[in-house]
Amino acid sequence: MDWIMAAIDTTTEGIEPVCGRLYALGITGTEIEDAADFNDFLENDTKYWDYIDESLLYKKTAPTRVKVYLTDDEHGRAQLSAIRQSMAELKALDEEGRFGTLDANLTNMKEQDWAENWKQYYKPLKVGDKILIKPEWEPLADDEGRTVFHINPGMSFGTGTHESTQLCIESLEKHIAAGDNVLDLGCGSGILSIIALLLGAKSALAVDIDPNAVKIAKENAARNGIGADAYTAIAADILSDEAARRQVSAQQYDVVLANIVADVIIALAPFAKAVTKPGGTFITSGIILARKDDVRAALEAAGFTIQSICDKREWCSVTAIN
Repeated sequence: MDWIMAAIDTTTEGIEPVCGRLYALGITGTEIEDAADFNDFLENDTKYWDYIDESLLYKKTAPTRVKVYLTDDEHGRAQLSAIRQSMAELKALDEEGRFGTLDANLTNMKEQDWAENWKQYYKPLKVGDKILIKPEWEPLADDEGRTVFHINPGMSFGTGTHESTQLCIESLEKHIAAGDNVLDLGCGSGILSIIALLLGAKSALAVDIDPNAVKIAKENAARNGIGADAYTAIAADILSDEAARRQVSAQQYDVVLANIVADVIIALAPFAKAVTKPGGTFITSGIILARKDDVRAALEAAGFTIQSICDKREWCSVTAIN
């Protein structure tokens, strides 16, 4: 299958509202390119300068973009039309021009091209104190005693390279316990809930609005030796699908994960409160620093107690206890 890559020109400040609107359209797989993040890496991680491929240095001055990948068929073109309409609406609301042009630049991609791009740039990555994320095509001589998560991200993002995912993993390491059951809201590639199982959780239910994400999450679970008895993934919009809400809330969970965007986390807070066990943990991320207090207030209003707030560059994670 061929694909259309739509790269939406925005700003660092515009990333969250753009991603929020994409999520509302059922598009949860996004790739974020932000020169601010890359330049921060160059300034603060000087020991790695010798290992930076010269082909990546364009990122120092590259525009900030949110990329999405759509199937090159009638469904994908309908999604593209909806994206353009939503970006036009956002631009009309942005009277001060803080979110950039919001233009969507298109590139046609062959399936093979996509696979080769991942193989070229995606390498094993250490996250937190315990996790090593390894793309399936990369050899690994030494896991250094870490728990290895094997991934083929396909068309669904959640690879561990983004700060929001790393923050969630670091919080998971602190809060997951043997035998826990986990709920992953907005699972993407399934990385968080699968890692929870690798760290000792007993079962996980993963939910995403994008059926393609659910398919890839199931594949990644199998890739890591996790069977259907421990891992369930469903395609649903928890905010609007009553049948899905009933299915998910049939039990309570020791750990609930939501690595999405601030507005969706805020909307999910009462539901998350209802499905988190007393004493259980709600780990949220995908939050830009400017929205940290909004998320904190929403979680406290829902009845959670804030346990910790951690940040990396422009992103933060809020962990709360029920």
